[in-house]
Amino acid sequence: MLTRDDAVTMIENSVDAASLFARHGYRDLAAAVHPDRNPGDARARQAAATLNRFYGDWKRARRQTVTTATSAYTLTGAHAVGSVATTYRTTGPHLVKLVRSPALNPLIHAEWTALRALDAFTERHRWLRPYYPRLLDTSGPVVRGDRAFSVLEPLIDGFTTLAEIRTAFPDGLDGRDYAWMHRRLLRAVAGSHRAGVVHGHLTADNVLVHPERHGIVLIGWSFAVEDGVPPLASDGAVDYPPEVHKGLPMTAATDVHMLHRLMLSLLAPGETRQREFATWCTQDAPGQRPDAVELLDEYDHLLADLYGPRTFRPFTIPETGA
Repeated sequence: MLTRDDAVTMIENSVDAASLFARHGYRDLAAAVHPDRNPGDARARQAAATLNRFYGDWKRARRQTVTTATSAYTLTGAHAVGSVATTYRTTGPHLVKLVRSPALNPLIHAEWTALRALDAFTERHRWLRPYYPRLLDTSGPVVRGDRAFSVLEPLIDGFTTLAEIRTAFPDGLDGRDYAWMHRRLLRAVAGSHRAGVVHGHLTADNVLVHPERHGIVLIGWSFAVEDGVPPLASDGAVDYPPEVHKGLPMTAATDVHMLHRLMLSLLAPGETRQREFATWCTQDAPGQRPDAVELLDEYDHLLADLYGPRTFRPFTIPETGA
Protein backbone atom coordinates (compact mmCIF):
# COMPACT_ATOMS: atom_id res chain seq x y z
CA MET A 1 0.00 0.00 0.00
CA LEU A 2 1.20 3.51 -0.78
CA THR A 3 2.39 5.56 2.16
CA ARG A 4 1.34 9.14 2.69
CA ASP A 5 4.85 10.39 1.91
CA ASP A 6 5.13 8.37 -1.31
CA ALA A 7 1.72 9.44 -2.55
CA VAL A 8 2.27 13.13 -1.80
CA THR A 9 5.64 13.11 -3.53
CA MET A 10 4.23 11.35 -6.61
CA ILE A 11 1.36 13.83 -6.92
CA GLU A 12 3.60 16.84 -6.41
CA ASN A 13 6.10 15.63 -9.01
CA SER A 14 3.52 14.70 -11.69
CA VAL A 15 3.23 17.01 -14.65
CA ASP A 16 -0.17 15.77 -15.79
CA ALA A 17 -2.93 13.27 -15.13
CA ALA A 18 -1.68 10.77 -17.70
CA SER A 19 1.79 10.50 -16.18
CA LEU A 20 0.33 9.98 -12.70
CA PHE A 21 -2.41 7.47 -13.47
CA ALA A 22 -0.28 5.42 -15.87
CA ARG A 23 1.68 4.33 -12.82
CA HIS A 24 -0.72 4.43 -9.87
CA GLY A 25 -4.46 4.00 -9.39
CA TYR A 26 -6.58 6.93 -8.26
CA ARG A 27 -8.13 5.03 -5.36
CA ASP A 28 -4.77 4.06 -3.82
CA LEU A 29 -3.49 7.62 -4.11
CA ALA A 30 -6.73 9.11 -2.76
CA ALA A 31 -6.71 6.77 0.24
CA ALA A 32 -3.13 7.70 1.10
CA VAL A 33 -3.67 11.47 1.05
CA HIS A 34 -7.28 11.65 2.25
CA PRO A 35 -7.74 14.41 4.87
CA ASP A 36 -9.49 11.99 7.25
CA ARG A 37 -6.30 9.92 7.41
CA ASN A 38 -4.08 12.98 7.66
CA PRO A 39 -5.84 15.48 9.96
CA GLY A 40 -4.17 18.87 10.09
CA ASP A 41 -1.70 17.92 7.33
CA ALA A 42 -1.67 20.88 4.93
CA ARG A 43 0.64 19.21 2.45
CA ALA A 44 -1.56 16.11 2.19
CA ARG A 45 -4.66 18.31 1.84
CA GLN A 46 -3.06 20.19 -1.05
CA ALA A 47 -2.00 16.89 -2.64
CA ALA A 48 -5.57 15.62 -2.38
CA ALA A 49 -6.84 18.74 -4.12
CA THR A 50 -4.27 18.35 -6.88
CA LEU A 51 -5.13 14.68 -7.21
CA ASN A 52 -8.83 15.44 -7.64
CA ARG A 53 -8.04 18.04 -10.30
CA PHE A 54 -5.84 15.52 -12.13
CA TYR A 55 -8.59 12.91 -11.87
CA GLY A 56 -11.12 15.29 -13.40
CA ASP A 57 -8.72 16.04 -16.26
CA TRP A 58 -8.06 12.34 -16.75
CA LYS A 59 -11.75 11.41 -16.91
CA ARG A 60 -12.41 14.12 -19.47
CA ALA A 61 -9.46 12.96 -21.58
CA ARG A 62 -10.31 9.28 -21.42
CA ARG A 63 -12.89 9.56 -24.16
CA GLN A 64 -10.95 12.00 -26.30
CA THR A 65 -11.15 11.10 -29.96
CA VAL A 66 -8.28 11.85 -32.33
CA THR A 67 -8.64 11.71 -36.08
CA THR A 68 -6.44 11.04 -39.09
CA ALA A 69 -7.19 11.46 -42.79
CA THR A 70 -9.00 8.13 -42.85
CA SER A 71 -9.90 7.06 -39.30
CA ALA A 72 -10.92 8.13 -35.80
CA TYR A 73 -9.48 6.66 -32.59
CA THR A 74 -11.16 7.00 -29.21
CA LEU A 75 -8.74 6.99 -26.28
CA THR A 76 -9.75 5.02 -23.19
CA GLY A 77 -6.89 5.67 -20.76
CA ALA A 78 -3.15 5.99 -20.49
CA HIS A 79 -1.10 2.87 -21.17
CA ALA A 80 2.48 4.15 -20.80
CA VAL A 81 4.25 7.45 -20.23
CA GLY A 82 7.51 8.23 -22.01
CA SER A 83 9.83 11.21 -22.08
CA VAL A 84 8.11 12.70 -25.15
CA ALA A 85 4.61 11.27 -25.36
CA THR A 86 1.89 9.39 -23.54
CA THR A 87 0.61 6.19 -25.15
CA TYR A 88 -3.11 5.52 -24.80
CA ARG A 89 -5.27 2.47 -25.22
CA THR A 90 -8.23 2.86 -27.52
CA THR A 91 -11.63 1.32 -28.07
CA GLY A 92 -10.14 -0.63 -30.98
CA PRO A 93 -7.06 -2.78 -31.55
CA HIS A 94 -4.63 0.12 -31.52
CA LEU A 95 -2.41 2.24 -29.30
CA VAL A 96 -2.17 5.99 -29.85
CA LYS A 97 1.08 7.73 -28.95
CA LEU A 98 0.31 11.43 -28.45
CA VAL A 99 3.03 14.00 -27.73
CA ARG A 100 2.45 16.02 -24.58
CA SER A 101 3.31 19.34 -26.21
CA PRO A 102 3.12 20.67 -29.79
CA ALA A 103 6.78 21.68 -29.37
CA LEU A 104 7.62 17.97 -29.41
CA ASN A 105 5.95 17.27 -32.75
CA PRO A 106 9.32 17.02 -34.58
CA LEU A 107 10.23 14.07 -32.37
CA ILE A 108 7.08 12.11 -33.22
CA HIS A 109 7.79 12.94 -36.88
CA ALA A 110 11.26 11.40 -36.39
CA GLU A 111 9.59 8.25 -35.11
CA TRP A 112 7.42 8.06 -38.22
CA THR A 113 10.52 8.32 -40.41
CA ALA A 114 12.37 5.65 -38.45
CA LEU A 115 9.48 3.17 -38.33
CA ARG A 116 8.77 3.59 -42.03
CA ALA A 117 12.43 2.94 -42.83
CA LEU A 118 12.39 -0.16 -40.66
CA ASP A 119 9.14 -1.36 -42.24
CA ALA A 120 10.63 -1.02 -45.73
CA PHE A 121 13.82 -2.76 -44.61
CA THR A 122 11.95 -5.68 -43.04
CA GLU A 123 10.00 -6.24 -46.23
CA ARG A 124 13.31 -7.63 -47.51
CA HIS A 125 14.46 -9.08 -44.17
CA ARG A 126 11.25 -10.43 -42.69
CA TRP A 127 12.97 -12.29 -39.84
CA LEU A 128 13.65 -8.88 -38.25
CA ARG A 129 10.01 -7.73 -38.36
CA PRO A 130 9.09 -8.91 -34.80
CA TYR A 131 11.76 -6.69 -33.24
CA TYR A 132 10.11 -3.40 -34.18
CA PRO A 133 6.67 -1.87 -33.56
CA ARG A 134 4.42 -1.38 -36.55
CA LEU A 135 3.21 2.10 -37.45
CA LEU A 136 -0.42 1.76 -38.58
CA ASP A 137 -1.47 5.39 -39.04
CA THR A 138 -0.42 8.94 -38.14
CA SER A 139 -2.01 12.29 -37.50
CA GLY A 140 -0.19 13.62 -40.55
CA PRO A 141 0.43 17.38 -40.68
CA VAL A 142 -1.33 19.25 -37.86
CA VAL A 143 -2.19 22.92 -37.52
CA ARG A 144 -0.05 25.14 -35.34
CA GLY A 145 -0.69 24.41 -31.66
CA ASP A 146 -2.06 20.88 -32.22
CA ARG A 147 -0.27 17.73 -31.13
CA ALA A 148 0.88 15.05 -33.55
CA PHE A 149 0.39 11.36 -32.83
CA SER A 150 1.20 7.86 -34.00
CA VAL A 151 -1.17 4.90 -34.20
CA LEU A 152 0.66 1.69 -33.34
CA GLU A 153 -0.01 -2.00 -33.15
CA PRO A 154 -1.12 -2.97 -29.61
CA LEU A 155 1.90 -4.67 -28.02
CA ILE A 156 0.13 -5.24 -24.70
CA ASP A 157 -0.74 -8.83 -23.80
CA GLY A 158 2.14 -10.63 -22.14
CA PHE A 159 4.65 -7.79 -22.57
CA THR A 160 6.55 -5.97 -19.85
CA THR A 161 9.44 -3.54 -20.00
CA LEU A 162 13.06 -4.11 -19.10
CA ALA A 163 12.59 -1.35 -16.52
CA GLU A 164 9.89 -3.41 -14.81
CA ILE A 165 12.09 -6.51 -14.99
CA ARG A 166 14.97 -4.59 -13.42
CA THR A 167 12.68 -3.59 -10.56
CA ALA A 168 11.58 -7.22 -10.11
CA PHE A 169 15.22 -8.36 -9.87
CA PRO A 170 16.86 -5.80 -7.55
CA ASP A 171 20.00 -7.95 -7.22
CA GLY A 172 20.42 -8.11 -11.00
CA LEU A 173 19.64 -10.72 -13.63
CA ASP A 174 21.22 -14.12 -13.98
CA GLY A 175 23.47 -14.01 -17.05
CA ARG A 176 21.64 -16.96 -18.59
CA ASP A 177 18.37 -15.02 -18.49
CA TYR A 178 19.82 -11.80 -19.85
CA ALA A 179 21.65 -13.73 -22.58
CA TRP A 180 18.55 -14.40 -24.71
CA MET A 181 17.36 -10.82 -24.23
CA HIS A 182 20.69 -9.35 -25.27
CA ARG A 183 21.05 -11.62 -28.31
CA ARG A 184 17.70 -10.37 -29.57
CA LEU A 185 18.53 -6.77 -28.75
CA LEU A 186 21.76 -7.07 -30.72
CA ARG A 187 19.76 -8.34 -33.71
CA ALA A 188 17.27 -5.49 -33.41
CA VAL A 189 19.99 -2.85 -33.16
CA ALA A 190 22.10 -4.41 -35.92
CA GLY A 191 19.03 -4.54 -38.17
CA SER A 192 18.18 -0.88 -37.58
CA HIS A 193 21.78 0.09 -38.38
CA ARG A 194 21.61 -1.82 -41.66
CA ALA A 195 18.46 0.17 -42.39
CA GLY A 196 20.44 3.37 -41.74
CA VAL A 197 18.63 4.24 -38.50
CA VAL A 198 20.24 5.04 -35.13
CA HIS A 199 17.80 4.54 -32.25
CA GLY A 200 19.48 7.02 -29.93
CA HIS A 201 17.40 6.28 -26.83
CA LEU A 202 18.19 2.74 -25.74
CA THR A 203 16.80 2.67 -22.22
CA ALA A 204 15.10 -0.01 -20.13
CA ASP A 205 11.72 1.68 -20.69
CA ASN A 206 12.14 1.34 -24.45
CA VAL A 207 12.56 -2.44 -24.52
CA LEU A 208 9.45 -4.62 -24.41
CA VAL A 209 9.95 -8.21 -23.25
CA HIS A 210 7.56 -11.13 -23.63
CA PRO A 211 8.90 -13.53 -20.95
CA GLU A 212 6.87 -16.56 -22.05
CA ARG A 213 7.74 -16.33 -25.75
CA HIS A 214 11.23 -14.91 -25.24
CA GLY A 215 10.17 -11.98 -27.40
CA ILE A 216 11.87 -8.58 -27.65
CA VAL A 217 10.48 -5.42 -29.28
CA LEU A 218 12.52 -2.21 -29.43
CA ILE A 219 10.19 0.76 -28.99
CA GLY A 220 10.60 4.50 -28.36
CA TRP A 221 11.95 5.72 -31.72
CA SER A 222 11.23 9.43 -31.17
CA PHE A 223 14.94 10.28 -30.79
CA ALA A 224 15.98 8.26 -33.86
CA VAL A 225 18.09 9.83 -36.60
CA GLU A 226 19.91 8.72 -39.71
CA ASP A 227 23.44 7.46 -39.08
CA GLY A 228 25.79 10.45 -38.80
CA VAL A 229 23.14 13.06 -37.97
CA PRO A 230 23.16 15.09 -34.70
CA PRO A 231 20.34 14.31 -32.26
CA LEU A 232 17.16 16.35 -32.56
CA ALA A 233 16.96 16.50 -28.76
CA SER A 234 18.33 14.76 -25.70
CA ASP A 235 16.78 13.37 -22.54
CA GLY A 236 18.31 14.66 -19.32
CA ALA A 237 17.51 11.38 -17.55
CA VAL A 238 19.58 9.27 -20.00
CA ASP A 239 23.24 8.25 -19.60
CA TYR A 240 24.48 9.20 -23.08
CA PRO A 241 27.94 8.37 -24.47
CA PRO A 242 30.54 11.17 -24.69
CA GLU A 243 29.85 12.13 -28.32
CA VAL A 244 26.28 13.15 -27.49
CA HIS A 245 27.43 15.33 -24.60
CA LYS A 246 29.88 16.99 -26.99
CA GLY A 247 27.14 17.75 -29.51
CA LEU A 248 28.60 15.43 -32.15
CA PRO A 249 26.52 13.36 -34.60
CA MET A 250 25.05 10.08 -33.44
CA THR A 251 26.22 6.94 -35.20
CA ALA A 252 25.73 3.21 -34.87
CA ALA A 253 28.48 3.33 -32.22
CA THR A 254 26.22 5.51 -30.07
CA ASP A 255 23.64 2.74 -29.91
CA VAL A 256 26.32 0.15 -29.13
CA HIS A 257 27.45 2.20 -26.15
CA MET A 258 23.92 2.76 -24.84
CA LEU A 259 22.91 -0.88 -25.30
CA HIS A 260 25.84 -2.09 -23.24
CA ARG A 261 25.39 0.54 -20.53
CA LEU A 262 21.89 -0.90 -20.30
CA MET A 263 23.38 -4.40 -20.07
CA LEU A 264 25.61 -3.30 -17.16
CA SER A 265 22.59 -1.87 -15.34
CA LEU A 266 20.69 -5.16 -15.58
CA LEU A 267 23.21 -7.93 -14.96
CA ALA A 268 23.94 -9.18 -11.47
CA PRO A 269 27.33 -7.99 -10.12
CA GLY A 270 28.69 -11.54 -10.19
CA GLU A 271 28.26 -11.92 -13.96
CA THR A 272 31.90 -10.99 -14.48
CA ARG A 273 32.51 -12.22 -18.03
CA GLN A 274 29.38 -10.64 -19.51
CA ARG A 275 30.06 -7.41 -17.63
CA GLU A 276 33.59 -7.33 -19.07
CA PHE A 277 32.10 -7.82 -22.53
CA ALA A 278 29.71 -4.90 -21.95
CA THR A 279 32.49 -2.64 -20.67
CA TRP A 280 34.55 -3.37 -23.79
CA CYS A 281 31.61 -2.07 -25.85
CA THR A 282 31.36 1.22 -23.94
CA GLN A 283 34.73 2.77 -24.71
CA ASP A 284 34.69 6.56 -24.88
CA ALA A 285 35.91 6.82 -28.49
CA PRO A 286 33.14 5.73 -30.91
CA GLY A 287 35.71 4.33 -33.35
CA GLN A 288 36.95 1.89 -30.72
CA ARG A 289 33.55 0.32 -30.13
CA PRO A 290 32.72 -2.86 -32.07
CA ASP A 291 29.99 -2.95 -34.70
CA ALA A 292 26.63 -4.41 -33.66
CA VAL A 293 26.67 -6.95 -36.52
CA GLU A 294 30.13 -8.18 -35.49
CA LEU A 295 28.98 -8.38 -31.88
CA LEU A 296 26.38 -11.00 -32.75
CA ASP A 297 29.11 -13.58 -33.35
CA GLU A 298 31.33 -12.26 -30.55
CA TYR A 299 28.52 -12.58 -28.03
CA ASP A 300 27.55 -16.06 -29.21
CA HIS A 301 31.16 -17.19 -28.75
CA LEU A 302 31.13 -15.81 -25.22
CA LEU A 303 27.87 -17.58 -24.37
CA ALA A 304 29.11 -20.88 -25.79
CA ASP A 305 32.22 -20.57 -23.66
CA LEU A 306 30.19 -19.75 -20.55
CA TYR A 307 27.20 -22.06 -20.87
CA GLY A 308 27.83 -24.56 -23.67
CA PRO A 309 25.18 -25.40 -26.30
CA ARG A 310 22.08 -23.20 -26.23
CA THR A 311 18.98 -24.55 -24.52
CA PHE A 312 15.62 -22.95 -23.82
CA ARG A 313 15.55 -21.51 -20.32
CA PRO A 314 12.09 -20.49 -19.05
CA PHE A 315 11.98 -16.99 -17.63
CA THR A 316 9.50 -16.02 -14.91
CA ILE A 317 9.11 -12.65 -13.24
CA PRO A 318 8.61 -13.08 -9.49
CA GLU A 319 5.40 -11.88 -7.91
CA THR A 320 5.81 -8.75 -5.83
CA GLY A 321 3.86 -7.96 -2.74
CA ALA A 322 1.59 -4.96 -2.33
